[in-house]
Amino acid sequence: QVQVVESGGGLVQPGGSLRLSCEASGSIFSISAMGWYRQAPGKQRELVATTTSGGSTDYAEAVKGRFTASRGTAKNTVYLQMNSLKPEDTAVYYCKAEGRLTGWAGDFGSWGQGTQVTVSS
Repeated sequence: QVQVVESGGGLVQPGGSLRLSCEASGSIFSISAMGWYRQAPGKQRELVATTTSGGSTDYAEAVKGRFTASRGTAKNTVYLQMNSLKPEDTAVYYCKAEGRLTGWAGDFGSWGQGTQVTVSS
């Protein structure tokens, strides 16, 4: 079993900043990727940023230059620094961790419960 927990959401004015954190724990042998997704009301969940164990990071076009995803010293953590926030960034932000379980139990892909980010004046 793998648990994924996000934190750091909240209400911020347009142009402001927020930093989200995510930690994966449980029966983890290795993590291959950790990423951030978001879902706005009435819309499908979409990729925001993803980081791999090899060090590569990809971003959605809508957030390039404003958001930065980074892995922590403990490789089971990932952060999302969000700058120059816009009202259209309002959404529930979800973290996803992917990798291999311990004990030859196979692969996993686990989601957190989400954290609300609201950008409004």
